[in-house]
Amino acid sequence: MSLAPQLLAILVCPKCRGALDYREAESSLVCRQCALRYPVRDDIPILLVDEATPL
Repeated sequence: MSLAPQLLAILVCPKCRGALDYREAESSLVCRQCALRYPVRDDIPILLVDEATPL
């Protein structure tokens, strides 16, 4: 299952407010500006800077 397109349209990086790219195969949202990867667990984006991992 993937994230709803309506949700993806409004999600932004919590650190820089930049756009996020959804990578379904990795179950993550990626901010290219911050070079951070945010996990998606059970179809719920975990948009906490402390939970993010570097690219």
